[in-house]
Amino acid sequence: PLRVRTPVTDPLHTELLEIAQEAARRAGALLRDGRPADLAVAATKSSPIDVVTEMDIAAEKLITTLIADRRPDDGFLGEEGASGDGTSGVRWVIDPLDGTVNYLYGLPTWAVSIAAEQDGETVAGVVEIPMRGESYHAVRGGGAWATGAWEGTRALACRPAPPLDQALVSTGFNYVTEVRTRQAEVAARLVPLLRDIRRGGSAAVDLCDVAAGRLDGYYERGLHPWDLAAGDLIAREAGALTGGRPGERPSHDLTIAATPGVFEPLQRLLEDFGAWR
Repeated sequence: PLRVRTPVTDPLHTELLEIAQEAARRAGALLRDGRPADLAVAATKSSPIDVVTEMDIAAEKLITTLIADRRPDDGFLGEEGASGDGTSGVRWVIDPLDGTVNYLYGLPTWAVSIAAEQDGETVAGVVEIPMRGESYHAVRGGGAWATGAWEGTRALACRPAPPLDQALVSTGFNYVTEVRTRQAEVAARLVPLLRDIRRGGSAAVDLCDVAAGRLDGYYERGLHPWDLAAGDLIAREAGALTGGRPGERPSHDLTIAATPGVFEPLQRLLEDFGAWR
């Protein structure tokens, strides 16, 4: 009889995943159910339109408190300021609310993203998308999985590669005016060569949509580690290729995730168009 091999994952990685899932679920519920009707901007970051709300801060505090209670020796890197090296070799990379502007406006495309790194490599990741009722997760070497409106837990696989001119590709725009202007120029050159471009407003959601076969590819300049750590692992575990400029890993300069067959031609065009500049 045919036997399906179940991936053997490190018990530590499984523990990290379970903690991340609980923290993301709780933070997602706080953000979904606790959003005040008069939600206001609490601060700005890179520019006046790059905002943080009181809910971003509350969600990060919930996540870091829960994790520190379970694993007091771990380090943190969080978008809203959580920082510390820890002594265990494990670091948590946290975006408590990816898609803050969507959240501020009441749009549904936002997520909680939590990844655990061991010795610098991402080993577990969770992306919770409360307004979709979906949760995505992966452990290194164990595949990518999701729960949602469907029954049970679904194994994720990226789409079979179409020709580039039939590829649906997502991107995002920076909040610094000069950067977004340049990004718009790149997108204008790219869009005639693709099926179409989408712009959802959350890197974590876009990466999960590549993993789930809802997009053929995604690229963006200007991402931080907390934007992409969990989603990058989920996309790779679903069979997508991820990277940055040729030969490089995803970075602040450029992040690309795409189904094999779309990745290389997309990367080549982005390099030709100077998408990292």
